[in-house]
This record gives sequence, structure tokens and C-alpha cells, in this order.
Amino acid sequence: MRIFILLIVTFVTTSSLQAAELPNIILMMGDDHGWEETGYNGHPHVKTPVLDEMAASGLKFNRFYAAHPSCSPTRASFLTGRHPNRMGTFAPGWSLRPEEITIAHVLQKAGYRCGHFGKWHVGTVKEGSPTNPGAMGFDEWVSHDNFFEMNPSLSHNGKPPRVYEGESSAILINEAIRFIDETAEQKKPSLTVIWFGSPHEPYSGLPQDLALYDDLPGKYKKKVRLTSNETGGQTTRPQGEVLRERYAEITAMDRAIGFLRDHLDEEGLRENTVLFYCGDNGTSGDSALGEPHRGVKGQVYEGGTLVPGLVEWPARILDPKTTDVRASTSDLLPTLCKLTGQSLPDRPLDGIDLNPIIAGNEERTNPLYFWEFEMSHVRKAKPEPWIDPALQEGTTPLVKLMNGKPTRDFVNFKHPPISEADYEGPRAIIDGDLKLVIHEKGGKPRVELFDLASDPGEKNNLAEERPEEVKRLQKTLRDWQSSVLHSVSGGDYDN
Repeated sequence: MRIFILLIVTFVTTSSLQAAELPNIILMMGDDHGWEETGYNGHPHVKTPVLDEMAASGLKFNRFYAAHPSCSPTRASFLTGRHPNRMGTFAPGWSLRPEEITIAHVLQKAGYRCGHFGKWHVGTVKEGSPTNPGAMGFDEWVSHDNFFEMNPSLSHNGKPPRVYEGESSAILINEAIRFIDETAEQKKPSLTVIWFGSPHEPYSGLPQDLALYDDLPGKYKKKVRLTSNETGGQTTRPQGEVLRERYAEITAMDRAIGFLRDHLDEEGLRENTVLFYCGDNGTSGDSALGEPHRGVKGQVYEGGTLVPGLVEWPARILDPKTTDVRASTSDLLPTLCKLTGQSLPDRPLDGIDLNPIIAGNEERTNPLYFWEFEMSHVRKAKPEPWIDPALQEGTTPLVKLMNGKPTRDFVNFKHPPISEADYEGPRAIIDGDLKLVIHEKGGKPRVELFDLASDPGEKNNLAEERPEEVKRLQKTLRDWQSSVLHSVSGGDYDN
């Protein structure tokens, strides 16, 4: 399967590209799909033959990161090239802001028809929402406010949701294929964003996929907490049963990607289609096996942010490639701008154009930053909403209850005056192979320094041995935080 490497534009000067030569671009993302949960990365159980083939035939990022260890924030970075804290998308259920510029806005200017399919989770998908996919640059969408299981309820272009019968990954791929084919008939290039609901809990699977993992309930007996498909509330189950269902979802998603890949072949579209896949954060705590990285979803350690990263583009990636350069979901927008000959948005970006890296310049010249904003003091201040709360009320149902509701609502606030407390929260910077991790709440920081080249599992804290590096990285991280806080206060929208 050709994974879209938008980043991969490889050294083509896009200003010389004619509209007919612009590639179709397909950006796919799994929900809670961590780095280790692929066959090609050596997982002991999960079967992902299509992703494995993509890793063997296209560009494989050994060190691809979600910009945040949770879903809504990473999705905001994916769309905008900016750290999610810049737009107040602090955590799951926090929307982005209508003033943001997305990859769809950029590619529309380049003549692309843009579609979104699946999980949105950066605002409501209903008609009239200022942050629905249509408002954020997409021409068509079949989307959900949050995640979904079998027989999902999805909204088409903001209309009231309806049930789509079947396995959810296959449904999204079928809708995306319809969109891609219609756009090809119009002789236009397409941007297709497919955000799967799998493998987010609660889990389910088709019999054929569950059967592949029938041995797991006997191997993993510890109890884990997750959502019940029956009640929508929390329940406790043996981990082996949970893994059997989760891995069945991953395998079904993998198969659906293969169906898309085959369709592109059949229609003669695969050669000039960029096909990309990543996850939105690390593996969730209910399913993480603890190896080879430290941490899980919701943590700034590697296990919370490292995700699969794959790209195929037969017209430009002629031979299989693997890179150890660290890349991020924030890099997608700058790379797409270069690919399609569009100017970068006139505001601070946190991503970089990856084309030089693809061309063989094996280094990243700027750090990667991660920051889970400490929101408690913001909530206590009761700031004014950025968006009318009525427009932030979700409509697409899901199994998991939130405050007794089987839907998701969203928030975003006008940020109160910046204070020292705004700099708190778990955060990290990766500069080269050094990673500084700070956990802080109430003015009491805990500092760790790791050398990821020799210690990818983040087991050996070097902070006391290398105080000058700690000091340097702390200052770089603090300066970046100041820029982010200027953004979240609305400073980027003044011009």
C-alpha cells in the first residue's frame, strides 16, 4: 500500500508542477495506534500485513511522533502544522478555533477537492459549526464528532447522523473511494483525510479477525479498565480478552487500507498518489504491554507519543527507504505547502518541511516539543468561551458515556492573562538524541534527561550528570512555551 508521504514530496520543485501532475494525497490516521502495534515493528501478536508491505516498499519513519499524547490535540497539529496549545486544543474534547488555517484550506488554493472521513474530534461536525470539516476547508465529509465502533452513526456534510451498517474501517474506505473516484472524474487532484475509529476502546471485531487472536485470553490474565459496550460506563475485564478485540480492530483497519491500495492500482491512480499512515498517540493503558518504550497514551514519554509513520508514492519513492530522523504530525502542513507550491500560513508553525530529509539530508535542525497543558487554573478562572457553547454540542452518538451523555461536546476558551502557572504541566523537548522531560504542578518541577540513542526506553536519568545540557534545554523549552502562550492568547490572529 502506498502510504502518502506528503512529506515525501522528495526534491520536486512544486512551482514547476502543472495541475495535472499534482499528486492525489491520502492521509490516514489510526486512533490510539501506538508505534509497537505493527508487525513490521516486531509486535509478538498483532497482524498488519498491509502496513508491513507499505513499510517494506515505501518510506518508513522509525521515529514518527504524534505532536501530543492524546487525540484532539494531535489532530489539531495534523491539520495546522502548529502545536495544539497554540489554539487552545489542550486535551480531548477541546476544539480548535475557526481562525486556524488547515491543510484543506491550503490545498483548496492549489486546486484540490478535499474530503474528510471518520473521526473529527476537533469540534462538532454538524451543520453551522464554525469548526466542522466544511468550515475548516473540506468540500465533503462523512464524519463523527469522536470515535465509533461497528455500525457507526456518521454525519454527511453536517446533516443529522445516520447509521452506516458494517465494520467501521471498511465503511470509511468505501466512502473515501467514492470521493476519490468522483474527483478523478472531475479531472481534479484530491486530498482525502481518513481518520479511523479503530483501535480506540471499547473494542469489537468481526469473527474472522477475532479468531486470529483466540490464544490471547489464556496469556494475559491481569484486569484492566475500559468502556463497556453494553453500558457505556467503565468496566473491568481480563487483558487477554481486551487484546483479542483490539488486535482484531487493527487487523480489520489494515485490511481496509489494503482494499484502498488495490483500488488505486485498478484505477491507475496509485503511481501518483501519496499515501500516508500514522497514529494519533501511543497505545492506551488498557492494552500497552510495556515494551519497548516507557509510557502510554496521555504521557510525554516515548510510549505516549511514538506512532507508526509510513509513506508510499511510487512516482517519487522509487526504492524502499527507512529514516531515523524524528518527524511529527506537525510536519504535514509545511510539507504539503512545499509539495503543492503554496505559501506557508503567516503565523508561527511548529512543523518543518520534510522534503530535504527525504532527499537525504539526514538531520532535523529544530527540536520537537510536547506539552500537556495544566488546565485546572484556566477552568477555575471561568473564562469566556471562544465559540458559542450551543455550536459545540455534539450530535453523533457513541457507546462511551460522558457526563451521562452518549455524545461529545467541545470547549475552547479566551485565555485569561498569562501567569507563571501557564508554564506548568508535563512537557518535553527532543533536540537531537537528547530528551528533557519535566513534570510540574504547583511550582514543583521533576526533571529528567535521557539520551534516546543509547536509552530509547528512557530508563537512565542523566539530569544530575549533565546539568549544562539540562539548563540549555530548559531555556529552549521555556522560550518556545512563551511563543505558544502568545498564540493561545490570540496574538496570531491580529494581522
